[in-house]
Amino acid sequence: MKGFRISTNNDELDLNVIHQFVSTSYWAQGIPKSTLEKAVLNSFCFGMFESSGSQVGFARLITDKATFAYLADVFILESHRGIGLSKWLVKTIVEHPDLQGLRRMVLATRDAHGLYSQYGFKPIENPEILMQIWHPNIYNKSTA
Repeated sequence: MKGFRISTNNDELDLNVIHQFVSTSYWAQGIPKSTLEKAVLNSFCFGMFESSGSQVGFARLITDKATFAYLADVFILESHRGIGLSKWLVKTIVEHPDLQGLRRMVLATRDAHGLYSQYGFKPIENPEILMQIWHPNIYNKSTA
């Protein structure tokens, strides 16, 4: 898209922008910056940038790049929504050469099913086969 670019170079990421958004999200509210930094460093990340270099979007995958990927922390800053950037970001991710041939790519979303379904994501067919260890309040210091 004119005026924007996507990069998988972690050196370009603005951790302050990423943390400001993710730490106030419904899925990772209160995440410490050091925890998010560790997650970013150990993930395959996609940053979206304006031509000026300012970061306006982000997504990361926890993946072995061979069999499995979990898509997480996807966002476009509110000031840049409504012009197709999220579609371009998700399309870029699912079409990335390093992610072809995966047996499974999953994600969890509360409100963006319509976006992801355009790129092949579907509800889990057999959710009973999945298990988890889940600590929903791990970043809340009063209950952690």
